[in-house]
Amino acid sequence: MTEASAVAEAANVLARLGLVTAYGHVSARAEDAMLITPAGDLARVTASEVVRVPLTATPPLPAGVPAEAWVHLAVYRARPDAAAIARAQPVSAFAAAATTTSPKGFGGLVPLHGQAAWLGESIPVHDSATLLRSPELAERAASSLSPGEALLLRGNGAITLGATPGLAVARMWVLAAACEVYLAARGALVTPLSADEIASWRAVGGELLPRLWQHLRRR
Repeated sequence: MTEASAVAEAANVLARLGLVTAYGHVSARAEDAMLITPAGDLARVTASEVVRVPLTATPPLPAGVPAEAWVHLAVYRARPDAAAIARAQPVSAFAAAATTTSPKGFGGLVPLHGQAAWLGESIPVHDSATLLRSPELAERAASSLSPGEALLLRGNGAITLGATPGLAVARMWVLAAACEVYLAARGALVTPLSADEIASWRAVGGELLPRLWQHLRRR
């Protein structure tokens, strides 16, 4: 499978899972550029429609590229370990981000179940609902991302990272579930995962997250 095909398939699955509506995008790092889905219906995007954008791009963006592609570029620049990104709008992410604060970009949601640890030791919240349609706004959001693999955008969905586009989508599914668990438990006496428990789950993420992606792509 080509890189463009992997991006398109991940986008198709993201749409089938109901994690995006008319908006959302998937990208992958490709040496000194990124491959990103065009602005449009991710359920129908094909490999031939995936657009190549240099990581050093400056305004304006190439024709057909999502206006929020700036946040993908900002994350790739800020996180050399980021190989792929999913950008989506799970309903549970809207609700969880609205009830959580994350000073200076850190803190945020703590994992309440094992799989949530694959998102990071915590899930930070970028405290602005402004669309990330400029390099400056995107860089501010990227700076809110902790060393983990997920970022909630208050009023604007979420971003997840992965070693492949499919794993970024799998993490978005996990993030949506983690937000649902958080909302269900909110207001009750909860026991978050300990640092050792989080570390144990993160240690097996490389083994188990690809299995989740294989399950999701067949749904």
